[in-house]
Amino acid sequence: MSHAGLPSEAGLAFTPEGGLSLPVADAMIENVVGLFALPTGVAVNLRLNGEDRLVPMVVEEPSVVAAVSNMARLTREPVGIEAECDDSVMIGQVQLSRCRDGAAEAIRAELPRLMTLAAGVHPQLAELGGGLRGMDVRELRYDEPGFEPEPMIVLHFYLDCVDAMGANMVNTIAERLAPELAAITGGDVGLRILSNLADRRVARARVEIPAARLSQDELDGREVAEGIAAAWRFAYADPYRATTHNKGVMNGIDAVALATGTDWRAIEAGAHAYAARSGQYRPLTTWRYHAESDRLRGDIAVPMQVGTVSGAIRVHPTVQANLRLAGVRGARDLSMLMAAVGLVQNLGALRALATEGIQHGHMRMHARSVAIGAGASPTELGAVVHALCESHDFTVERARRAIEALRA
Repeated sequence: MSHAGLPSEAGLAFTPEGGLSLPVADAMIENVVGLFALPTGVAVNLRLNGEDRLVPMVVEEPSVVAAVSNMARLTREPVGIEAECDDSVMIGQVQLSRCRDGAAEAIRAELPRLMTLAAGVHPQLAELGGGLRGMDVRELRYDEPGFEPEPMIVLHFYLDCVDAMGANMVNTIAERLAPELAAITGGDVGLRILSNLADRRVARARVEIPAARLSQDELDGREVAEGIAAAWRFAYADPYRATTHNKGVMNGIDAVALATGTDWRAIEAGAHAYAARSGQYRPLTTWRYHAESDRLRGDIAVPMQVGTVSGAIRVHPTVQANLRLAGVRGARDLSMLMAAVGLVQNLGALRALATEGIQHGHMRMHARSVAIGAGASPTELGAVVHALCESHDFTVERARRAIEALRA
């Protein structure tokens, strides 16, 4: 811990004795029967906006932390990952149906008053640099074939939540606006809730890699760079491939989200909806090889609804320790870090696909889990993993035979 700039006692937060306690867990959710542990790893080598960062990751899948660390090392030169993030603007929705004629225009006429009303719900946000950023009126129509059409009006409002994820704040404003909107329109109020398509809260990261740094075995760097770009074009053209492509992106983002107490389900929902915004599901990243500069350019853009001041963060000791380990300085900083991790995680997967194939490297990492599952002791683990890799047989039965041979 001292090497990470943390006091030595901070390591206690990563142990059962110093991590989440059963009484605290019982206060967090309902019907608690115990605690469930997952490995916490730290990805290294990441240079983000000119600064070296450690990345805590909670994940059960082998090769994820290794891929981030390896690709982060590969991208350190010449400048590492560069990133930026929008302000922390979340979207709230109030739905209205069976409204009187002219209801949408009536709402638009009342927007200044509604803005003042909404801004007064959380006045402290303005003091922190956030607050209400606007309102829109949307006229929608449910028109599924075979069913009766249903027109509806939806008020959108935009709230800069600063370092909070913002769900509770947005929902409180929606509830406050609902009776006012019902009076204006004469309609029935439906849902009053935030949207997890946080497309006004997008984090972006980019990297340029000299092709020579991508060389591997008999393949020169240009071949690898062109292979990565070709794999991306496949994902752009085909939603079946794009889904797996984006799963690789989210391997990295979700692992950081879990480690930092972030609502990874909201991030997943928003990311996949954002990927489909053109009408076809597309990859969240872009990879292009530029022959004139002999460089591979990678970009990512993903909605990132994260918080650093609420939820599990306040009560979970390991989450607090992970945020300190990563040197997180607010929600926008965490958003950029997560986007950068998603980008390099995707690079690792595409590089493997363009060279040795994803299964080769993944199964070498998976061999440790297979060996442990077969009953290998810590002193036997290395030899059993070696036997699995040599035989290219990663089954539990092969691991058991290797253990039996060692013990004989």
